[in-house]
Amino acid sequence: MQHDTPVSLGTVARQWGRIGLLGFGGPPAHLSLFRELCVERNQWIDGRKFEDDIAATNLLPGPASTQLAILTAWRLRGTPGAILGGVCFILPGLVLILALAVLFLAGDPPLWVGGAAAGAGAAVAAVAVHAAVQLAPGSWQRAAGRGARVRWTGYLLAGGAASVLLGPWLVLVLLAAGTVEAAVHGVRRALPDAVPPDAPPTGTAPPPAGAETARPEKPGSRRLWLLLAALPAGAAAAALSGLTWVAFKVGALSYGGGFVIIPLMHSDAVDRYGWMTDGQFLNAVALGQVTPGPVVQTVAVVGYAAAGIAGGLLATAVAFGPSFLLVVLGARHFERIRTVPSVQAFFHGAGPAVIGAIAGSAIPLALALQHPWQFGILALAGAWLLLLRRGVVSALLGAGLLGVPAALTGFPVS
Repeated sequence: MQHDTPVSLGTVARQWGRIGLLGFGGPPAHLSLFRELCVERNQWIDGRKFEDDIAATNLLPGPASTQLAILTAWRLRGTPGAILGGVCFILPGLVLILALAVLFLAGDPPLWVGGAAAGAGAAVAAVAVHAAVQLAPGSWQRAAGRGARVRWTGYLLAGGAASVLLGPWLVLVLLAAGTVEAAVHGVRRALPDAVPPDAPPTGTAPPPAGAETARPEKPGSRRLWLLLAALPAGAAAAALSGLTWVAFKVGALSYGGGFVIIPLMHSDAVDRYGWMTDGQFLNAVALGQVTPGPVVQTVAVVGYAAAGIAGGLLATAVAFGPSFLLVVLGARHFERIRTVPSVQAFFHGAGPAVIGAIAGSAIPLALALQHPWQFGILALAGAWLLLLRRGVVSALLGAGLLGVPAALTGFPVS
């Protein structure tokens, strides 16, 4: 494929590393920084193609902003650029979050560190609810028609219940929701009298000759979809440890944004394997939110708790590996895959289940709080995010700052 505007690998390393270092605020901030760099300032990539790339990466499982970083670098310098750009985007935040993990997960951290961790961790349940609230309207609008919205509500409730009750088996509910919606869509297309959801109302004129229509599914996009479907089974069979499997779930099965990693990891990290306490897991989520780069780097803290620095690096490599594979192997087909009805239907089902899982994760996260003063911080964080509509990073930093004087004045933090 002809790439848009070749640039030097050195430029890719510097610019993608800069965004990885300055990209506080999660995917919205990352998208804005990449658009400003690639479309507005340097005109390396056409604006419409950039928007198509955002849509394509949002259809894929895994961290969307990381996949966008890899894809934009691929457009400029092919596979070497994709690998270099992705690594440089991930690396600054990874170094910082592992350094903070060493500090916050120390066996006997300073009192002010324990207070900051307990305060920031108290706000995480509110952040989960905020993330679900932010995602829900767009997903609801995509569910056109009464039947689709009834199913949407069912997927949402199923995801929420699974997040609370099923722990590590939540991923089966996410896959089931997508599969059911794809099956419903397939049945409708097979019925001879069925009216396609996007068909014009009765009595309207057909589109004029030469008008653009959705292209049929092509072999290349079908092969990519089969690759997506086969990844979980193949990786599960090859998993060498619990950490490998947990990290793989985060990287390959986290539909709907970075925050879905919470229900995917919590039960395994705390209950099944005992790598962390509930409080330490809350700290890990908070660190993933306040450090720059992709939120999915929270998995590095879990890996560190399981096996030190080597575990953090292993978990990161496994979690981000699928993103590199999907983009490098499938980028040529992304434009077509967006028009494949079965793929779109799958994500229309998995999407609301993910939103429900994110919202449902707030329940065990809130129940994990150990001290009454933390519930006060949780209430303040909820008001800050949901009523005042302020940012996540400021909520977590503020909660951490409130935890410091609480600890220094004698409130329990562990």
